[in-house]
Amino acid sequence: AVDIPCSAFRSGWTNPRIEWKFQKGSSLQLFYYGGELTEPYRNRVRFSPTSIRLESVTREDSGKFICEVVGDGGHIAKSEVTLTVQGGGRGPTGSLPFPRPG
Repeated sequence: AVDIPCSAFRSGWTNPRIEWKFQKGSSLQLFYYGGELTEPYRNRVRFSPTSIRLESVTREDSGKFICEVVGDGGHIAKSEVTLTVQGGGRGPTGSLPFPRPG
């Protein structure tokens, strides 16, 4: 699991509206808005005002997570975190065995 902070959140704002978006290349997906998580994140993300926790991370999750907070009087704060998921080291490595001298 990985925690992604929302540094745009201001604790002094009353009833802020928080949205989370995921950007990969030119595609932008809104996955948390109106107090609801959307598919395919609904069962994989735990939300709190200051961060999200992404469970069972895969390479498909590599991209930019954008947190946007709209507060009183239309104040908008935004923060971005780029997540890069490396391979987990499982599976074949592609190396060939060396002949043992001898």
